[in-house]
Amino acid sequence: MDRRGFIGSAAAAAAACVVRRLDGGEVDSPYVRANTDWLARCRFGIGLHWTAQTAPRNGAPRPFQRAVDSFNVKRLVEQMAHAGADYLLFTAAHALQMLPAPHPVIDKILPGRTCERDLIAELADALAARDMPLLIYYNHSCNSSQDAAWERAVGYHAPHKEPFAENLLEIISWMGDRYRDRIRAWWFDSPYSLDSRGPHNSVTTDMTGFQFPWERFTSAAKTGDPARLVTYNAGVNETFLYTTHQDYWAGELVDLQHPPTARCHAANGLQWFGWTCLEDRAWVHHRLDTQIPEPLYPDDEIAAFVRTCNRHQAPMTFNVGIYQDGTLAEPSVEQLHRLDQALRR
Repeated sequence: MDRRGFIGSAAAAAAACVVRRLDGGEVDSPYVRANTDWLARCRFGIGLHWTAQTAPRNGAPRPFQRAVDSFNVKRLVEQMAHAGADYLLFTAAHALQMLPAPHPVIDKILPGRTCERDLIAELADALAARDMPLLIYYNHSCNSSQDAAWERAVGYHAPHKEPFAENLLEIISWMGDRYRDRIRAWWFDSPYSLDSRGPHNSVTTDMTGFQFPWERFTSAAKTGDPARLVTYNAGVNETFLYTTHQDYWAGELVDLQHPPTARCHAANGLQWFGWTCLEDRAWVHHRLDTQIPEPLYPDDEIAAFVRTCNRHQAPMTFNVGIYQDGTLAEPSVEQLHRLDQALRR
């Protein structure tokens, strides 16, 4: 069965997941979660940390804007199709707040961090031609001064945090309005740098008397498409909820030892989703003049894990190494191609 046939023939959604508190009690929340049926019908996808820190295969890296201009969208989508991936989870911003697209809000906050070419739109359109949804990873880049200039400009260290929160809300709502249904889901990282309540506290500024407005942030993330999915990553294999106003579990994993047991995660009731590195767990290929390592896992282990996921209508995402020109690591693409073939049998 081909990929379209598999997705189209999967069973309809099971009973709605029930979001739960950490103590296991059911939450009577006014938030109506978006339908995750399309995500539950996916087998596996590819995640990419292509960022301002991504290295070329060899030689000196190009400046970010030039790297964006030379990014080969056609080649990437061809590799995605060969791998048999059902969707792409692509990074908009990571450790550095550098966006591969135009963005007047970011330009206003700190000029020189955006691009004329809209790589997000081009990827969305090229993927849509092959029926592959685009999911977007976004990090606010306020993490232990990895991008100190951005932290100062956006207001992370200002004594009053409301303008900082408004800046982030405006960044996300502008993107939602621009891309509309081209972005099918958000994957938001590092909430633990904005809110100390979770299992990881990476806050490096004084948040006394301030609570980050997660519910408003989710609403901003839905701008342009109320059906767009939202998740907040609480850390590796963590199930803590900064807010019940989210639609699926972020599912950051470091191995293949924690498969789903149901479509909805038992700890928080959200649609199960997984994301782990296929190669060296570095997420970003940043080492100069080095090849992306070979895949970590044998074919049979990956196939068994994904089959378990799919039995529970739970999609699995593999972070694949990518070079600065937009070319994926060939051994990883070939392994996923073999996975695709195994799942069809």
